[in-house]
Amino acid sequence: MNAIRTTPPRPFDVTALFPQLAPLARTATRLHPRPGSPTVHDSSVGGPLLWPADEPWPHCNEPHDRRAAPVVHSPDDIRLLRRIRAASAERLRRDPEAPDRTSEELETLERIRAGRPWFDGPIPLLPVAQLYARDVPFPCPSGADLLQVLWCPFHHAEHRHPRTALFWRSSATVAAVLDAPPEPPIVQDGYYLPEPCLLSPEQVTEFPHPRELDKELRDQLDDMNRWESIEPARYNTYADDPGELYLGNLSTAPGWKTGGWSSWPRTDPVPRPCPECGTEQVPLLTIASSEWDGISKSWIAEEERTNPAPPPLGAQDGNFTLIDIIGGYDLQLHACPASPDHPHIELLP
Repeated sequence: MNAIRTTPPRPFDVTALFPQLAPLARTATRLHPRPGSPTVHDSSVGGPLLWPADEPWPHCNEPHDRRAAPVVHSPDDIRLLRRIRAASAERLRRDPEAPDRTSEELETLERIRAGRPWFDGPIPLLPVAQLYARDVPFPCPSGADLLQVLWCPFHHAEHRHPRTALFWRSSATVAAVLDAPPEPPIVQDGYYLPEPCLLSPEQVTEFPHPRELDKELRDQLDDMNRWESIEPARYNTYADDPGELYLGNLSTAPGWKTGGWSSWPRTDPVPRPCPECGTEQVPLLTIASSEWDGISKSWIAEEERTNPAPPPLGAQDGNFTLIDIIGGYDLQLHACPASPDHPHIELLP
């Protein structure tokens, strides 16, 4: 696990103003991924997986569109590009008069920018996340304590996001671990290669997105008179849009998480019945492009407010994993509480 991350207390108890919300409270576990060096025995984002040596590594056998990206790179190219950018940023931080790029770095960048030849064969999937139930609570099939998420780093005709696969397993049954899994020879976009991150799981309370509430309660949330009992210094910021106060600070936490409520930023909620039994599915895992945005900065961890460290290069809005799904989307995976081995994957902006 990584260093502790603590979400600041919410501005006030929203159930005191709206008691109807109290029975709708759900627990979400914020994962707080931050760059690190995870092992196969850690819960992680972009880290190595506890994958049995005698189990074939999953590949994507579907066709990939060479027109989707004018230039493609290997995962090692992308890692090297990140190291060069990080070295340049550190050099300039220490000495603003230092060169932006060294001659060696410029030569390497020229080679990387030329790209790699196209590859038409099956593409090995990339590890995206590994979650141990001992670290992170989530609904598991009977006998399983480990969730592994991988994806194909290419768009497909039926998807607007990387084609994603989930695997459940019992960690105790893995005797020998695959120590050198295959990697894709090329990826469509560097944003589909996660930066290895350790996690700092933290449980928080969430309430439904406004679109999941009935009209009467939504109207109350938009009624400025209902919010006037709040401390003026906190309320006045949102006086013109009290609904944003609820949406950005009191309902759903941003970033990577398990459980809680779904966010519906640009679409109306839709039913998600389990195809096996009809039970309504619940959020399993949110794969996020950022840890916060313009209206959700109150969720930034206390430790990063009081002792802010320079963020990793490219980690705008807390994008510590360096994943970006179609320009800032989240990928939400849902599972049936009765049969969680039948997940549903949904892209949400």
